[in-house]
Amino acid sequence: MTSPIGIALSHDRTESVRSGLFSKVLLFLLFMFWGASSVAQAQDERILDEIVAVVGNHIILQSEVDGAVMAALQQQELVYSDDLWNEALSQMVNEKVLTIHAKRDTNLVITDQQVDQMLDSRIEQMQAQVGGQARMEELYGRSIIEIKSDLREEFRDMLLADEFRRQKTGTIKATPTDIADWFEAFPTDSLPSIPDMVRVSHIVRLPVVTEEARTEAMEIITAARDSVIAGVISMEDMAELFSDDPGSASNGGLYEDMSLSEVVPEFAAVAARSPIAAYSRIFETQFGLHFLRVNARRGENIDYNHILISFDERKVDEKPALERLALLRDSIMTSNGSFEVIASVESEEEFSKSRGGRVTDPQTGERSLFLEALGALWQRTLVTMEEGDISEPVEVQLLDGRRAFHLVLLEQRIDAHVVNIDTDYDLIAKRALSNKQGVELAKWIETLKTSVYIDLRGKARTLIANQ
Repeated sequence: MTSPIGIALSHDRTESVRSGLFSKVLLFLLFMFWGASSVAQAQDERILDEIVAVVGNHIILQSEVDGAVMAALQQQELVYSDDLWNEALSQMVNEKVLTIHAKRDTNLVITDQQVDQMLDSRIEQMQAQVGGQARMEELYGRSIIEIKSDLREEFRDMLLADEFRRQKTGTIKATPTDIADWFEAFPTDSLPSIPDMVRVSHIVRLPVVTEEARTEAMEIITAARDSVIAGVISMEDMAELFSDDPGSASNGGLYEDMSLSEVVPEFAAVAARSPIAAYSRIFETQFGLHFLRVNARRGENIDYNHILISFDERKVDEKPALERLALLRDSIMTSNGSFEVIASVESEEEFSKSRGGRVTDPQTGERSLFLEALGALWQRTLVTMEEGDISEPVEVQLLDGRRAFHLVLLEQRIDAHVVNIDTDYDLIAKRALSNKQGVELAKWIETLKTSVYIDLRGKARTLIANQ
């Protein structure tokens, strides 16, 4: 959940949005440019491109910059301008400069695991955008493994540049005076409004899977596994027909180059021991019943197909979860039990349990959450609650889609308001610090450029000459 203040509060709002966008779009470009260019070349071998910048021994092509601008136009609904194109090129040049200096710093080390984690994450995002792994491989004419191999060193360079940048920005601090001065620079009538926000904690209990639901799921997955082993149907076809895993069913249950650390422990335990090309035993995780086939293993990373049969949510027993939550609520209300301590012991939702029940934005870690973004079940629970209230046991849908029940503690309610430094100091401080870091970083990069060979060519040189 991104706070409106993160976009609205900047000395030059348009420039801030563009700058942030281009720094994020660089990774996207690696896919977009390479995929687009390979498709174009297949259609017309006469495709033309040109080098618009040389930075050290790195080159930047016009098509890369055009791709960044296209992404900006689509994502931010901006209007094309030569200034926008120059900004995209400038961001790319800056990244190359940072990479060159990062490689000169012998104290910086980026591990293969860091590269693979970042690469896997970006690949997953791309698959979601284009409609799955099969569609991505079709578009680019290469397997996922080949795509990752081609991009691995590019991602290593980006991680080096990011770490080099973080070492610089990590030393920059914003004093209370910096924060106040930065905020006071805004005209009063241009300050943004912040919608209703809340700070909440919860204790989660899951409904119990009944024997009827477990037996039914076991019958289905046993029949599926027997059919696959007997050669009646391939595992891929069976997964497409019956698997309940939304992330892989359409692709025959396939995941490639998946780290064992990215799956739940029960799944990892079976996958780590399963022989290559063999069909595993049926096993249970929080999502249901599975069996898998490991296709390849490279250290902690595996390629595998699996089939998931979820338990029928209509055939679970809600009573134990509701009774336990009612008992816990009574303990807190009548015996002054600590909500935080009880949540850390009793909650069955690991993300918040490890934080004493505190609910945070999974992307940013923010505790203040936009009420409208929490969903209908949360809103229905919170609408009549006052600060300090603990709800009765109520239904909730967890981040992973599972149905559960929880007690909710409303710690703070922040009504919609125009941003001000008294109530929103933390948000303003973060934005002021980000602004100060951006200013200092820009000065630093200009200094770094003095020891790097940079040559602008083609369209870049033409635009500069016409300014």
